[in-house]
Amino acid sequence: MGAGALTLPAAQAEEADTGAGVRSVVFVGNNWEGTATLLDPRTFRPVATIDVVPDYVERLREIAADPYRLTYFLAIRAAIGEGNDQFVDDMYSSLDGRLVVISRPSFADVVAISLRTRRIVWRFKVAGVRSDHMAVSPDGRRVVVSASTGNVVHVLRIRDGKELGRFTSGGSPHESTFIDGGRRILHASIGTVYSPLDEPGIPDPLEGERVLQIVNARTLEVERRYDLRKALDARGLDQVSTSVRPITISPDEQKFYFQLSFLHGFVELDRASGRITRVVRLPNLVPETPRAAYVLDSAHHGIAMNRSGRRICVAGTMSDYATIVVPARRWGHTRLLHGGLKPYWVTPSADGRYCYISWAGSDTVSRISYKTARIVTTTRVGDHPQRVRNGFVRRDYLAGLGFHASSAP
Repeated sequence: MGAGALTLPAAQAEEADTGAGVRSVVFVGNNWEGTATLLDPRTFRPVATIDVVPDYVERLREIAADPYRLTYFLAIRAAIGEGNDQFVDDMYSSLDGRLVVISRPSFADVVAISLRTRRIVWRFKVAGVRSDHMAVSPDGRRVVVSASTGNVVHVLRIRDGKELGRFTSGGSPHESTFIDGGRRILHASIGTVYSPLDEPGIPDPLEGERVLQIVNARTLEVERRYDLRKALDARGLDQVSTSVRPITISPDEQKFYFQLSFLHGFVELDRASGRITRVVRLPNLVPETPRAAYVLDSAHHGIAMNRSGRRICVAGTMSDYATIVVPARRWGHTRLLHGGLKPYWVTPSADGRYCYISWAGSDTVSRISYKTARIVTTTRVGDHPQRVRNGFVRRDYLAGLGFHASSAP
């Protein structure tokens, strides 16, 4: 199952249109625009757009009154946002289709927005000055959110935003995925990937603490931390960064597949031994591009294995392609699909037939057939789409959602 695959258990996703008055939708977060586009998973066409910053003016006044917050707000805009504010990094709907929970990096918070009223139901301010990736528990009751500069991951109750706890991470907490039926969380931090210090020739401590760890989802204690530097060096990858980007997991959850900051491809890590058991290298179409010019230090950013474990969909971010890797064919890849610019996230469809990919530089999303390795549909969404998630909305809410612009100018 890939990053995002646990958003909706397969059975729930497939039954979404037949029970409980809810229907399946695909949420696309338009990070720079401050909206979320809802797509029909059957037609892959927009059915609604919601404003995710209805409190924009209030938040700007709050930030302007605090010099410390204002400094970081402008820094996020100039560096990570590439000159733009970041209004939606990640999102998940509640299983009953009433709420959508969104992390908003520039506002350093997580909000739940009612899909009936389009108003904020609750807001949680994260530690530090920036929120980032999230993950939802299989039962849909909890969401975890990474506090980028707070070096912790918050665990929130979805229905009311109450913090149930938090666990420690390394520098710049990033990706999280629930595993073992929700009993544990696989989590990674990426260190100072946004600075020139993320360079193999510079000692690791100066690049921030970067971790890959398994956390007990009940006690929130770290059960295991992998020594990635040792594992990579053992495979001759001593010049490869230990900053783990998106992760996908084998069906039996014994193999972790993840991308690393400057690696064109991905690695396979054996859960039990902690060893790197495979390195899959994919085409680098920008060999002359300096590392400092990589978008957020991401050679590749987006990976999702299908349910059978026989196909892996990959986003070649800096090289502007998507491709399918086939383990049974000696881990070779299919044709390179040039469907847009800067692919930046991959999510399996709820029915398992497609992988969804966002083209952040083209303001589009595509669905790619795992079977044929072809782009089936491409749809225009908002400005700078990143995260794509399977979700729910109540049927009786959909007509009232319509298409709404962001409150941000």
